[in-house]
Amino acid sequence: MRRSGKRSAFLILEEYEHYLALQKRLSEATIEVYLFEAGLLLEAFEDPELVTVQEIEAFIIASSEQRSLSPRSIAKTQSALRSFFTFLQLQKIRADNPLSLIRTPKKEESLPQVATYDEIEHLFSVINTADYLGIRDKTLFEVIYSCGLRISEAASIDIEDYQDCQLRVIGKRNKMRLIPVGEVAQASLAYYLQEARPHLLSRSKPSRALFIGRRGQRLTRQAISKRFDEYAALAGLTISVHTLRHSFATHLLQSGADLRSVQELLGHSDIQTTQIYTHVDASTLQRFWEEFHPD
Repeated sequence: MRRSGKRSAFLILEEYEHYLALQKRLSEATIEVYLFEAGLLLEAFEDPELVTVQEIEAFIIASSEQRSLSPRSIAKTQSALRSFFTFLQLQKIRADNPLSLIRTPKKEESLPQVATYDEIEHLFSVINTADYLGIRDKTLFEVIYSCGLRISEAASIDIEDYQDCQLRVIGKRNKMRLIPVGEVAQASLAYYLQEARPHLLSRSKPSRALFIGRRGQRLTRQAISKRFDEYAALAGLTISVHTLRHSFATHLLQSGADLRSVQELLGHSDIQTTQIYTHVDASTLQRFWEEFHPD
């Protein structure tokens, strides 16, 4: 393991975090991943200025095998490290970016997981709304589905972001969008805001967050995901909270929405990202044809 007297790993990561947040304006979730990958690299090589392409390639292979990463996840790891070495170049710590010489593995083509209308209704039906947390959870997941939110977006919503039946959402790269809220979710929000949220608020620490925990604190992405997984297991469904976003997009297209509108609602910068849902819709139609066609 090499040591450098130039700059500590802690200081490098601290400056890198500022770079990602202030200059690249990445989301909190992406910053967390990028810092994690950079931290692993600095644990293995304390002087990033001297590490070779061959050493980085061996490191990526060993780290990927240890964590059982898929080709898609390996590609994300390489993207994170490429960003880190770009930062090192800007800081004059390193002259080149060794990741430019490492081939990115071909990503597996996989369609997003989508739940049917009936499955989503069943999921919501197993949530016990006899207590305040149940009311909150049902409202939270109805809003995520109604608006096609990322989990990080749902966690970051403030109470003033919901006005006039619309939700103001800050997405990736701090891009703001307004999303109409469906009637079912509107009714749930009204009930939650009147009957549940006031009882969850802490008198000593007021919260701006729309969705809060039993002590009035903002719900984290991890807490939202954990609660969803519990309800999905209770409903006998093998889906994740992100499935609600995928289902939102697919159901809109199935109902005749145009691709450009769905792109805007999802907050995608590139319409090609949205086009994958047209393939999901086509595969759904194929399954229906195979099941019900008389031939």
